[in-house]
Amino acid sequence: MSTGPHAFANADPSLAQQVAALWRAQAVAERAMRLGRHPFGALLLAPDHETVLAEQGNIDTVNHAEATLARTVASHQPPELLWNCTLVTTFEPCAMCAATAYWANIGRIVYGASEEALLGLTGSHPENPTLSLPSRELFARGQKPVRVFGPVADAALQDALLAPHRHFWSGG
Repeated sequence: MSTGPHAFANADPSLAQQVAALWRAQAVAERAMRLGRHPFGALLLAPDHETVLAEQGNIDTVNHAEATLARTVASHQPPELLWNCTLVTTFEPCAMCAATAYWANIGRIVYGASEEALLGLTGSHPENPTLSLPSRELFARGQKPVRVFGPVADAALQDALLAPHRHFWSGG
């Protein structure tokens, strides 16, 4: 077991815990969509991988669910706690969101669907100009070993995550 400020004090979330949390994040995304916002949702799991400490839907093109959540929890929770928490998000975090989670000291990321899958749905939509920078590549450039899980392989979950985006970005 490694020691130091970036050693994990707990085991990683199980696949069942990841899937359950992603379903809850999807409910947050659907709520955001009902409010007229982009259908993305994120939540922060406590070190027990069961307790939800915060949840956030997308606000707008600049205030993504993940970045907004990370900034909020970083101002209210100690970095030592956040290192052992997990940011769960419906889609792979973009470069902005991954970097914000990194600076907030969140130690794990679980995402449901990949940025490539999102690009396939949004195309060149001006409200979602994706960057071709996978979160694992961004984290690999950092000094902290952020652990990334995703895309989570669960067919029913994948269908649920993609469904609202099929209609949202086409305007239908």
